[in-house]
Amino acid sequence: MADDLHVATLNLRNIADRWPERIPLLLSDMAALQPDLIGLQECVFSVGQDRLLGAAGEGHYASRQGWAGRPEYGNAVLGRAPLTLGDSERIDLGRNRSALRVPASLPSGATLSFVVTHLHHLVPDESAREEQARALTEWLAPVEGPLVVVGDFNAEPVESTYRVMLDAGFRSSSAEANGAEPAVTWPSGIQAPGMDVDGEPGCLDYIWVRGPITVQSCRLAFDRPAVNDPTLYPSDHLGLSARIRIGDQATR
Repeated sequence: MADDLHVATLNLRNIADRWPERIPLLLSDMAALQPDLIGLQECVFSVGQDRLLGAAGEGHYASRQGWAGRPEYGNAVLGRAPLTLGDSERIDLGRNRSALRVPASLPSGATLSFVVTHLHHLVPDESAREEQARALTEWLAPVEGPLVVVGDFNAEPVESTYRVMLDAGFRSSSAEANGAEPAVTWPSGIQAPGMDVDGEPGCLDYIWVRGPITVQSCRLAFDRPAVNDPTLYPSDHLGLSARIRIGDQATR
């Protein structure tokens, strides 16, 4: 029996960049998207950003949190019923970064390991991101069965970080479904006081898969500006959304 899943990722940009104005856009897009699993980065637990998104639509979501740098901030995984989320595991990647691994029980009875991470952001520090990616892939090497890793890697496809993921057996959902990565996932187009302007526009966000998973489609998400304000987006990053099949007739 195969399981068809809808998975997604988004860097929330914490509560910066016109957060009060961004909330309606985030809730609207989340209510429309309703993925089975989504990984969130720069999630501020103390203001309940993960809970806000989980309550945006008809789906009933459970949340797992993994702090990064400080206890009230980090990565989160939302899982939509009837999926059941198990106990999470966290790894510290250094430089105030971490990864969170959550087992998700699927309707068929199989288990998917879903991971969210956010790597070091300073543009010149490619070696730091590569080191974090190696620590991540070594941590995940013993994991058996279907595995999905999502997040803001702060690395374009030409960087060594991208090669580390490929060498560890991961496949990019966008590359597999579309033949290429999106041209740009950062910046979204938002204009805000204090916004991040360090670096050239490019693809920094990914949905990676490993194991018996077939990628059926992959597209940008959370990518629409406000109707009456082309400078306002849900976040400073665009999200990604993928439809995948796990099990029968899946790529191994």
